[in-house]
Amino acid sequence: MADMTLGHDEQRLAELGYKQELRRGWSAFSNFSISFAIICVLAGCFTTYGTAFNYGGPIAISIGWPLISVLILTVAFSMSELASAMPTAGGIYYWASKLGGAGWGWFTGWFNLIGLVAVTASVDYACAQFVQYLGSLFSVNFIFNFTSTNVKYNAHVVMALFVILLIIGLLVNVFWNRLLTLFNGVAVWWNVLGVAVIVVILIAVPSHHASLSYVFGTRYNNSGFTNLPYWVYILPIGFLLTMYTITGYDASAHVSEETHGASQSAATGVWRSVFYSAVVGYVLLLAFTFAVNKAGAKAEVGFASVFPILTSSLSALAVKIVIIISTIGQLFCGIACLTSGSRMTFAFSRDGAVPGHNLWRRLGANRTPTWAVLFVAVFAFIITIPAYFPNSLGTPVAFLAVTSISVIGLYIAYTIPIFLRWRAGSKFEAGPWTLGKKYKWVNLIACVWVAMSVVFLSYPTTPGGVPGNSAFSWNFVNYAPLVVVGVMLIVTIWYFGWARKTFKGPIRTIDLPEDEVHTAPAVA
Repeated sequence: MADMTLGHDEQRLAELGYKQELRRGWSAFSNFSISFAIICVLAGCFTTYGTAFNYGGPIAISIGWPLISVLILTVAFSMSELASAMPTAGGIYYWASKLGGAGWGWFTGWFNLIGLVAVTASVDYACAQFVQYLGSLFSVNFIFNFTSTNVKYNAHVVMALFVILLIIGLLVNVFWNRLLTLFNGVAVWWNVLGVAVIVVILIAVPSHHASLSYVFGTRYNNSGFTNLPYWVYILPIGFLLTMYTITGYDASAHVSEETHGASQSAATGVWRSVFYSAVVGYVLLLAFTFAVNKAGAKAEVGFASVFPILTSSLSALAVKIVIIISTIGQLFCGIACLTSGSRMTFAFSRDGAVPGHNLWRRLGANRTPTWAVLFVAVFAFIITIPAYFPNSLGTPVAFLAVTSISVIGLYIAYTIPIFLRWRAGSKFEAGPWTLGKKYKWVNLIACVWVAMSVVFLSYPTTPGGVPGNSAFSWNFVNYAPLVVVGVMLIVTIWYFGWARKTFKGPIRTIDLPEDEVHTAPAVA
C-alpha cells in the first residue's frame, strides 16, 4: 500500500479536495513578492498618473491615494482571512464556491479570469509605451522609428512591442519557471530601491518644487466635461490611479499550492503586499507631484502623462534613469501577472469551467501550467486590439478601458467571497490568520467601496465617448463596461443554459477520503 503520509500543506490541500500537483517550492517571502511585484508601484503609479492628474488634479494623488489605500486594505484584510482558511490555487473562485455554492463560484471565477487577463494586457501594453518612449530618448531607429510623432504609426509600434513583451513573459513562464521566484524576489527590491533612487532624483535635480498648497489643494478637470460635478464625476475617474496600481494581490492566494506554510504565508502575503505598496507608492507620488513645475503643469491642457512632466522638471540623463527603472519594473510586473493568471486558469480549468479545460489544465514537464500561460497571453492580446486604432487626439482611451476592465473584474471577484463570508457569520471556519469579530465591519466596508468603484470606472472618460454627443466616436468610448457586461452575459446564458447541469464547483482530485489523510510528524 502506498504511503499516504502527507506534510502539513499537502494534508490541508487534501482536506480541501486536491492532490499536490504543482511544485511546492515557494517561501513566504516568494509568496509576498509575487503580489508586490504585480502591484508594482513603478508600473501603476507611472502609467496612470496622468489619469489622476487630469481627472482631479494633484489632490487626487496627494489626498486620494492614502484614503483609497485604506479602503483597499479592508478588501485585502478580508481576503487574507479567506486565503488562510482555504489556501488553493483557485483562490477566490474556490472560496466563493465553498461559501455560496457552484453558481457563486462560477461567476466569481469568470470575473477573476477577466480581470487577470486584462491586468496582464494593461501592464504589458503600458510597458510597451515606456519602451517606445525610451527608444525615442536614445534616438533608436532599429526596425521601428521610435522618434516618430505620428499618432497612428506610434500606436502600431507600441502594439508590436506589446506582442513582443507578451511573448517574453510566456517564454519565461513556460521554459524558465524556476527563475520566477528569483525574478519576483528581485522585483521586490527593484521596486523598493528603484523608488528610492527616483525619489532622490526628483528631490535633488529639479530647480523648482511645487508648494504644499499646490500639491494638496489644486484641482484639475481636463475631461472635457464642463458641466458635471467635480466631486461626484470628475475626481472619481482619477481614482483609477490607486485602484489600478493596488490590484492583483490575489496572486498570493493563487500560488498558495506552491507555497510552504500556505495557511499563514498566503494570508500575510495578501495584506502585506497592499500595505507596503501603499506606503512606497505614496512616497513616490508625493515626490513626483512636488517636482511638477509650471511647464509640466501645462500638460493639464491635454492628456497629462509622466513624460512631459519629467522632461520639463529633470535633466535628460535623469529622465533616462527614471524611465529605465520604471520600464524594468513593469517588465517584472508583466511576467508576474502572467504567472498569476495562468494559475487561476489552471485551477478553474481543473474544475471543468473553461472551454477546452482538458488542455488548459495540462502541466508541462516542469510541472507548470504551460497551456494556461498561452491562454492568458492570447486573450490579453485580443482585448487590447482596439489600441491598434487610436483616436485623432492620441488620448489612450483603449489603455484606460483595459485598466478599468482589470480593476472591475478583479475587484468584483474579490468582493463576492467577502460578501459570502460576511453572510456566513460565525458559521465560517477561520484559518490561523483571522479577523475575529472585526469581519463584520471590515467586510461591509470592502463590499460598499467596491460597488462604488465599479460605477466610477464605468464612466465615459470624454464627451466623445458619450452616445448621442455630436462628437461621438467609438475611438473615444470607454469599452470597459461593454466588455465586462458582454462577457458576463455570455457566461450567464452559458451557465443557465448548460453549465448549471454539469458544473458542480470544485472537483476533488484526490481519491483518499478526508478521514484517511494523515500529517507527517514534524521534523525538528
